[in-house]
Amino acid sequence: MSGNRLLFSIILNIIITVSQIIGGIISGSLALISDAVHNLSDVISLIISYSANLLSNKKRQTLHQTFGFKRAEIIAAFINSSTLIIIAVFLGIEAVKRLNHPTEIGSDLVIWLAFIAILANGLSVILLKKDADHNLNMRSAYLHLITDMLTSVAVMIGGILMKYYQIYWLDSVLTIIISVYLLYMSWNIFIDSLKILMLFAPKHLQIESIQNEILAVREIENIHHVHIWQLNDHDVHFEAHIEFKKDIKLSEFDKICAEVEMILLDKFHIKHSNLQPEFDRDDHKDFIIQD
Repeated sequence: MSGNRLLFSIILNIIITVSQIIGGIISGSLALISDAVHNLSDVISLIISYSANLLSNKKRQTLHQTFGFKRAEIIAAFINSSTLIIIAVFLGIEAVKRLNHPTEIGSDLVIWLAFIAILANGLSVILLKKDADHNLNMRSAYLHLITDMLTSVAVMIGGILMKYYQIYWLDSVLTIIISVYLLYMSWNIFIDSLKILMLFAPKHLQIESIQNEILAVREIENIHHVHIWQLNDHDVHFEAHIEFKKDIKLSEFDKICAEVEMILLDKFHIKHSNLQPEFDRDDHKDFIIQD
């Protein structure tokens, strides 16, 4: 159902974007145009997320795509968060320029279009809430929508204040607040997705604990040349060289390997591991080898 919910949200946001761009131009509201630009980024990000969702459901691996498309959603999350950061900076700069030269705003149009955007984005947020709890790509799409709904609330309140009190500089102030909020909401997803793409070890894992647990297996002398990385939101991969205290049979290694795999799965939720057995081999024994 994730794909259907995303598709419905895309259609809603296209309608919102077109309406707000036209309304912003007619009313002269930078806040409404900034909300429209944010909605445009929503459309782009949702299309990327929708495409990534379709690709990630292709479980089949091939000779040239040995991991399939499991990383498509991480790439989508990275692009989505990056675009939000860029747009936030752009809107902030434009708002500061407008703050020095406030202009009259057609507030009635601002109020009604912001209200429509609140309803549409609120529905999209409800649709994606469940999937956002356990998927980085869906969470980035969800955050796009919820921040846009909140900005529309701010724009509507600003429109009401401009209508009754003619404080047109509030349009620029709202835009600056929206920009700061966008930066705050996007930064963590940007960093998390970047770390996964850079093959960093997951931050929730205590690497020393993994080392100690494996070395507690009595047949193992040393563990070295370790690599730990995330393939996507859920899959953590582990590979290492295991040095044994004595020259054991392959059948014995299989039993010990199964024991190590169970430790990794039960205590650290690592589902995929690749262990290379060694005995009295002349190589570097450091836990992390500097290439």
